[in-house]
Amino acid sequence: MDKFERLDRELVHKGHIISLYKDTLRTPEGKIVEFDYIGHQGAAAVVPVTADGKLLMVRQYRNALDRETLEIPAGGLDGPDEPTMKAAARELKEETGFFSDDLELLLTIRTTVAFCNEKIDIYVARNLVPGTQDLDEDEFIESEAYTVDELCEKIYAGEIQDSKTVAAILAYKNKYVQ
Repeated sequence: MDKFERLDRELVHKGHIISLYKDTLRTPEGKIVEFDYIGHQGAAAVVPVTADGKLLMVRQYRNALDRETLEIPAGGLDGPDEPTMKAAARELKEETGFFSDDLELLLTIRTTVAFCNEKIDIYVARNLVPGTQDLDEDEFIESEAYTVDELCEKIYAGEIQDSKTVAAILAYKNKYVQ
């Protein structure tokens, strides 16, 4: 045997956003082991770029950290087959109030490959058109604009720790900011 073989996947808990499983696998040496596995239907995120080159960020409370965070707009897919560009445009509108028909894929990340399959496609949105936020009933979000340099300073100072946001800002800077 030269690879891992999944023998069983048992659903332990089905939540609103994730499903927790206990996986039983056979190792390449034939040993039986168990792993925790979190199933996630995917997400999309967006780096909104204003006319003056600033990036729109959202400040919101995150229960897992029990504090507010500064992040790029993002959200889960409405279903596993929803196009991520559609979801990114929806989240842009919902969280910032802005709309854009000018979205370009920046990168795809896998957030925690050791135990979760979550995939986030991250887009850049330009030519923003103002509108009004359309928040979910449990969302309380403020949008704020920053320069790329200001955001990088916040990353290196430990003020921004969200992995999708860190990856998006650094990738955007590397690709578009000279």
